[in-house]
Amino acid sequence: MTSGHTLNLTTIWKPATEGDDLSYVIKLTNNGTAPLGQFKLAINGPARIDPLAHIEGATLATRLSNHSVFANADDFELGVGQTWEIVVHGLSYGLRHWSDGANSAYVILVDGTTQSVTTTPTLAVGVNAPLLKGAMRFPMPAKVPATISVIPWPNEVSVTGARTAPVGVDLQPQSADARKATAAFGHLVADLFPVEGLVRTPAEGGMTVRLVDKPGTAAEAYEIAFSETSVTVFADGHSGFLYGLITLGQILRGALKHPQTLVFPSGGKIVDAPGLAWRGSHLDVARQFYSSAEVSHLLKLMAWNKMNRFHWHLSEDEAWRVEIDAFPELTEVGAWRGHGKALPPLLGSGPHPTGGYYSKAAIRDIVALGESLGIAIVPEIDIPGHCYALLQSLPQLRDPDEVGEYQSVQGFPNNCLNPGNPAVYKFMEIVIDEMLDLFPAGIFHLGADEVPLAAWSGSPMALELLAQLAGQEVADKHAKLVNTIGNLHGADEIEGSGTAILQAEFIRRIHEYIASKGATTGGWEEAAHGNVVDKSKTYLVGWRNVAINAALAADGYDIVVSPGQHYYLDMANSISWSEPGAGWAGWSGPEETYNFEAREGWSEDQLQHLMGVQSCIWSEPMTDRAIFDRLVFPRLSAIAEAGWTKPENKSWSRFSAFAGLMPIMYGHWAD
Repeated sequence: MTSGHTLNLTTIWKPATEGDDLSYVIKLTNNGTAPLGQFKLAINGPARIDPLAHIEGATLATRLSNHSVFANADDFELGVGQTWEIVVHGLSYGLRHWSDGANSAYVILVDGTTQSVTTTPTLAVGVNAPLLKGAMRFPMPAKVPATISVIPWPNEVSVTGARTAPVGVDLQPQSADARKATAAFGHLVADLFPVEGLVRTPAEGGMTVRLVDKPGTAAEAYEIAFSETSVTVFADGHSGFLYGLITLGQILRGALKHPQTLVFPSGGKIVDAPGLAWRGSHLDVARQFYSSAEVSHLLKLMAWNKMNRFHWHLSEDEAWRVEIDAFPELTEVGAWRGHGKALPPLLGSGPHPTGGYYSKAAIRDIVALGESLGIAIVPEIDIPGHCYALLQSLPQLRDPDEVGEYQSVQGFPNNCLNPGNPAVYKFMEIVIDEMLDLFPAGIFHLGADEVPLAAWSGSPMALELLAQLAGQEVADKHAKLVNTIGNLHGADEIEGSGTAILQAEFIRRIHEYIASKGATTGGWEEAAHGNVVDKSKTYLVGWRNVAINAALAADGYDIVVSPGQHYYLDMANSISWSEPGAGWAGWSGPEETYNFEAREGWSEDQLQHLMGVQSCIWSEPMTDRAIFDRLVFPRLSAIAEAGWTKPENKSWSRFSAFAGLMPIMYGHWAD
């Protein structure tokens, strides 16, 4: 740290208007006591400077995705109280929300040392609304559409009467599965609501709740029978008992928190079962790192919402997050970002080393937690694209004779595992073996999304393979794409290209290896390119739009619906600049997310391939945990209800009345 320099960065966004180009103004002010000379300015955030942008006041010395370094003349000096203004005319996409702009900055001094720069959120010309953070508040209305609070809403509710809500419940399991569910529920409520004492002994006022086996009940189904003095939960398996207890716990909390509005029944019953088998959430831990404690807490929140699949996105261009014994370089290099490292600061990280990874011991603990909560954990290693961190860690996996450059949609150069390199397949077999040993659900999600059109166009290894697969003419055509930098403003369409042929061969070989291990292959919808996978051993996550989901189902693929327009929880809650989040897929507030119906317009044949729904928590905007809370809640619960509750039983007025009772991740609420 250099004394005497207090540096502040402000950025201003002005969209293009008729006659004026867009401008992204970057201002570095020296509020210290000494001038600053011979330095460069590094910034990062979701916004990416276009490599062809016209820039006033500086030159673009370095650009890797959202990491940009600006330089000025060698004799440039920023005096005390002075401001260096840089105007950029050209971004990879126009800014839509305040969190899009630079949120981290530092200067690089002539001796190679760095100094952090205080940054403020990007301002938009003409916008003065206060910036929003924290989960939206949904207060309990004076009149409610139902007298018990449950999310997701059960299939059949026929409760009667009301009694003074007990202060807690005394659980009395009568089988091994019931005991397992009792233990899991006790730990769950102790962690989510640590001082409420929802589970307690009769000595402390706990009301009797018997857990009774009912053979023949579906695995996740349950029944609850209420009486004046006790409650009985019926199920046939661990998950059913756990979900019954979660419903009971929600009813109890609602009655205790809002005794003038909600009741604890004294009679009647609830009969319930999920509408869809797959009710999941994805978490991208590569763009931002989440500790094991955070991942564990998210699993508990998912369980409280009766979600049963956790899609753990463990690798990306920006980082590699899982320990692999055979390749320690993956975590030694690929798990960390910082100035001078193989991965620079990105997406809000500063010059000092930041990041992390999950040890195998930590993963086993999280997998065990998931199992206790009825949640199967699906690991994803995103291949063949999105592999910049991997290839920075293991450059020997590149074609040593590759020439030229292609870029991904996120601005990473030459970021794809090479289908023509035999070493890549040996590497992937080792990774798959270690991952399947860690994750007993028996699913390996291989990604397959967003491979650039020009990928491998300068690789002799890949071009030789392409010639073998499709002929020399196709290979020669693909070779002409070398140094074509596409993907500046959106993911390339690769269907029918040489890239699609190479990716299909790669996916075919990886899928066959996964299948040989008795496991199922997961993939994003692009894994359907070439139609090379065994559909009986594969499922796809459809993300672009509903029409593609339905078309893939018609082709016989099992589909988990997660359209970016509705279920990507990095998308902002509205079009307003004051909302944080991304906007490339549009926006979807809690009500819009809740009202989206995944099954609408599907034929009966297509519905046979609908496995369920999944929220996706992409982490580019999550530079502040208060942003996480705003973007994820209550939309996570809205998607959970879409997966559980029959469409005809859904009600936004009921859901919004009870959403405020659902726990959130970090406790950041909107002001």
